[in-house]
Amino acid sequence: MLINTSRFGAVEILPEDILHFAEGLIGMERRQQWVLLADAKTPALGWLQSVEDGELALAVASPRRFVRDYQVRVGKRDVQPLGVSTADEAQVLCIISKTEHGLALNLKAPLVVCLETRRGRQVVARDDHAVQYHLGSTVPFRQSA
Repeated sequence: MLINTSRFGAVEILPEDILHFAEGLIGMERRQQWVLLADAKTPALGWLQSVEDGELALAVASPRRFVRDYQVRVGKRDVQPLGVSTADEAQVLCIISKTEHGLALNLKAPLVVCLETRRGRQVVARDDHAVQYHLGSTVPFRQSA
């Protein structure tokens, strides 16, 4: 399957590469199919590319690369639709945004993904995490062409 993206051009993906977010993401509820792409220049960075909208790609990273003791507490019913039976089956990613102070991770509303079932969900953590945990400019952020 070929998807055309504004950031990466035409990208060939397999149907089994698609991650399904049944409820979409906060503010993007209609976008339910995503693919995770690696960043060629920055190993700490990935891109969650919408399969349905080639203009939409979100920078993501593992929060533990930047906040070593980061843990997220969510209810069982938040992750039950993903098909996970243990916490080890879930991967956690945070969306990176640009702010006037540099880059920031959204630690309050991480993405929880089960790679085995290819299902994901954005959850709101019960913990008192920051919506914008500032990284400064420690991660290069490639601008769209």
